[in-house]
Amino acid sequence: MALWRLYYHLIWATKERQPLIKLEFKAPLYNYIIGKADVKGCIVHAIGGIEDHVHLVVSIPPHISIADFVKNIKGSSAYYLNSNFLSPNSNKFAWQEGYGVFSLGSKQLDRAVAYVQNQKKHHLERTEIASLEQITHQDDPPKRWHQT
Repeated sequence: MALWRLYYHLIWATKERQPLIKLEFKAPLYNYIIGKADVKGCIVHAIGGIEDHVHLVVSIPPHISIADFVKNIKGSSAYYLNSNFLSPNSNKFAWQEGYGVFSLGSKQLDRAVAYVQNQKKHHLERTEIASLEQITHQDDPPKRWHQT
């Protein structure tokens, strides 16, 4: 067994930054993501967001690439929402391509967790961290965001 201490702050948005994360399935979505991460041997330290994006502070074991983790979580969570919460006649839930990832040291973990847990407050009070909340467009993502 390997010893590892890896912390990441991940952010990804709904398709075209539409307010698709409705209140009625926000908790099931977050619980699904936590459960899926747990099955993969990952540790979710915090999850939060608003109607158009999700923040996740997570530890991912070194044998799983960040890109594979995000691709799996985004794909399966969209399928989960479409299959369990949306009618066949409604618009499909989808995530925007790409994501942001920031590595964290252990001393930064508590601050990142607090930031993610207080997303609604930060957006209401306009106290977001600009580099973490950058609005992206599907055709023009920031260079530091990886495409999935």
